[in-house]
Formats: sequence, C-alpha cells, structure tokens
Amino acid sequence: MLSPKRIFDRLVQEWAQVLGSGERPHPVALGIAVGIFWGFTPVVGLKTLLAVGTAWLCRGNKVAAAIGVTLHDLFLPLLPFLLRLQFQIGYWVLSSPHQFPPQLSHEDLSPLHWMHWTYFFQAGLPVLVGSLCMAFPASLITYAAALIWVRCRVGRQDVQKQI
Repeated sequence: MLSPKRIFDRLVQEWAQVLGSGERPHPVALGIAVGIFWGFTPVVGLKTLLAVGTAWLCRGNKVAAAIGVTLHDLFLPLLPFLLRLQFQIGYWVLSSPHQFPPQLSHEDLSPLHWMHWTYFFQAGLPVLVGSLCMAFPASLITYAAALIWVRCRVGRQDVQKQI
C-alpha cells in the first residue's frame, strides 16, 4: 500500500528530476499551472490525462502538469467545502438575476437523488462552471509563483555549477 510519505517522496524525486533536466522555467511553470487548473475541475479520473494533454498542446512540461494535479489533490480533505463553494459560485453565475442557491435539504444529500440524469444539470453544471471560475485565477497565481520559484531555483543551480 502506498503511504502518503512514499507518495510525497516520489513527488519530490520527480520534481528534482524536472528541475535537473535543464528545462527552461516557462514550460515547468506552465505545466504546474495547467495541472492546478485541471485539478480544480470535477472530472474525476480524467484530470491527469487532461493536464498532460493540455501541457503537451501548450508546450509545457508534462511531468510538471502531472505533479500540479497531484499537488491539488493535497486539498482532498477540503473537497466537500470546495465542491459546495464551486456549486454556489456556479449557481450564482448561471442564474438570472444572480442569486445564491437555496439551502440544502436531506433529499439533496441522498445518493439515489444523485443517480438521476437530471441531477447533472441541477448540480453538476453549476459545479463545473464554479470550478472553472476558481481554476482560472488559481492557475494564473500558480504560474506566476512557480515561474519565480523555478527561476530562483535554476539560477541557484547555475551558480553552484560555476563554483
């Protein structure tokens, strides 16, 4: 069984390999930002594939994209809060005039209610729209922070090689 420590150690190992590969800072930061973007979406099971594919199309680092999706999964304990927040944002964006959703009822929490095909339009579409509203600014902030961090890290490695 994979323990969180082994997963984290593997991520650190892969990250060190990405930084040591001589890759320019822009593709690495772009890969991380793309991974964070797809990490916010509720497309369970496709996040990593979409992140790697998008990074490939945008000429970003594919390993960094996979690491970005995995880093977003560190917030898994906050998933119910994030999904509810995404639903509220999406409901507000999609409603005209703009309003927040009504309070949850016990029927809304029933798994039998979730399995009905119309539930996607009632809950899934607002969650998807809300996740995109949260993912775009988060990925921009991540790109800027990762670009600065990778530039500093690569600059330090270049200085150490010269010594």
